[in-house]
Amino acid sequence: MIFKTKKEKKFAFIEAGEGDPVILLHGLMGGLSNFENTVTFFSERGYKVFVPVLPIYDLPVLNTNLTTIAKFVARFIEEKVGRSATIVGNSMGGHVGLILTLARPELVDHLVLTGSSGLYERTFGDSFPRKSDKEYIRKKTEEVFYNPDVATPELVDEVFSVVNDRMKGIKTVMLARSAIKHNMLNDLPKITTPVCLIWGKQDNVTPPEVAVDMDKSLPNSELFWIDECGHAAMMEKPDEFNQILYSWLQKTKKIV
Repeated sequence: MIFKTKKEKKFAFIEAGEGDPVILLHGLMGGLSNFENTVTFFSERGYKVFVPVLPIYDLPVLNTNLTTIAKFVARFIEEKVGRSATIVGNSMGGHVGLILTLARPELVDHLVLTGSSGLYERTFGDSFPRKSDKEYIRKKTEEVFYNPDVATPELVDEVFSVVNDRMKGIKTVMLARSAIKHNMLNDLPKITTPVCLIWGKQDNVTPPEVAVDMDKSLPNSELFWIDECGHAAMMEKPDEFNQILYSWLQKTKKIV
């Protein structure tokens, strides 16, 4: 299914379905298409799904950090969603979700993390070596997944265009550094919101021990594993990811 992106002065986003709101937050090198299957699944099952374009490359250099992006998501919830929501975040999107939930718990009913940064992760590093080498970028993109075929030529082209745009490259590195600096270890015990952790067993970016440590530190969390799956479970194993999340939300809703 192809979803049309709504564009307004402050926000660009996908909106689909009717019901309880679910907000999907993409990662640093991700985009709206990463959640295509999730949007379809939940919009057909009584949820109103939003996927905002995060202002990764639009912020002033001095404000290019995860806290500013979390404030952007808070404004999006207040102005476009109009009530508290379930937040689902992959990679950097999960980290933004953690920061948001800590700062504005009244806006978050449930928090769902998949391959989330927040403790530690393996990234490109402080720069993009050999950024003009497309074969190198292809290999790095494939490493995100257990099955390298998920890294389609279109996806590789997207990453290649980002790392070869000077300003986008600079801001990407700045946000990667911000994620490393903004370690959440001491903050996780303060988050009492129900948290669902869905993790690929073969995640090379945020390894399984990250999920285990998060689960130990969060007071109200549940951890689910997906085998033969890397860093972006909602892309690589969408059916399994969606079913785990749907079942957890139904169960948690009854408890709440």
